[in-house]
Amino acid sequence: MEKAKHCLVIDDDADDQEIFKMCLNTVAPHVRCASAKNGVEAVTMLQSNTGYSPDFIFIDMNMPKMNGLECLRKLKEMDHLKKAKMFMYSTTSEKTAVSESKELGAEDFIVKPAKTLELKEKLAWIFRVVSGIDPNTN
Repeated sequence: MEKAKHCLVIDDDADDQEIFKMCLNTVAPHVRCASAKNGVEAVTMLQSNTGYSPDFIFIDMNMPKMNGLECLRKLKEMDHLKKAKMFMYSTTSEKTAVSESKELGAEDFIVKPAKTLELKEKLAWIFRVVSGIDPNTN
């Protein structure tokens, strides 16, 4: 049996975390999702627990203490996260933010949609196309 897939969402907005987890659970119920409330918490958690290596990491762009780009840069430096697929996940769609995040190694830049249906469709696409796994199976 294949090992369970793990996801980490890093977002300072608790409501956005819950919406993300709800949508993820709908399209990929077998993926376990943890969360961190900001970049500093995520970096600290991942540096102190090198045995935890999420398959997917979604990083909010605008957070206090450490913004999404700084967080992405730090996570990309961690050896145990080399295989993790990292995505920026933000309300902004500023071209410089998008290009800089891709230069730093983000798989994609996802603009937070206004409707949960759009988020579900995007997450289903990520799991099917970007990750090459069927979101409906273990």
